[in-house]
Amino acid sequence: MPVRFDIERLGAEHDRSGFDCGSEPLNRYFTQQVTQDVRRRVAACFVAVTAAGAIAGYYTLASASVPLADLPPDTAGKLPRYPSIPAVRMGRLAVDRQFKGQGLGAALLADALTKALSSDIAAFALIVDAKDDAAATFYRHHGFIASSGDPRGLFLPLATAKALQRA
Repeated sequence: MPVRFDIERLGAEHDRSGFDCGSEPLNRYFTQQVTQDVRRRVAACFVAVTAAGAIAGYYTLASASVPLADLPPDTAGKLPRYPSIPAVRMGRLAVDRQFKGQGLGAALLADALTKALSSDIAAFALIVDAKDDAAATFYRHHGFIASSGDPRGLFLPLATAKALQRA
């Protein structure tokens, strides 16, 4: 039977101590630093929680800008000639080891895209900096495009995400 998750904004009621995604930097960030980033308003954190209250995964979002020169020429050519364009950055996305292989990473990504699309603040794309080749493959599988010159710097135009949601 598949586990059901609710995605919520990280709060003081969430116990982060047992979270283990297999990546020490992602674990350390989540258990030791994320609340400081949230308090300072440099990131928003959202968690997938089981009915028993266990945190199964998390992701962070923040505002960002992308230099126009970092985008592929075919994309940049369709945009205004500003030095940079507004974007939403997914800083981190991680799934606890015991919940891997259940589609939770894709569900968290879909939730992040929904939040980016529903914001009243304009943004051209959701951007990510994949931490390794496996993460880059995950994002490319979901339609992300490599930025110019950086195979791990990826973006998904929000207009594309909106069209995919309607399909």
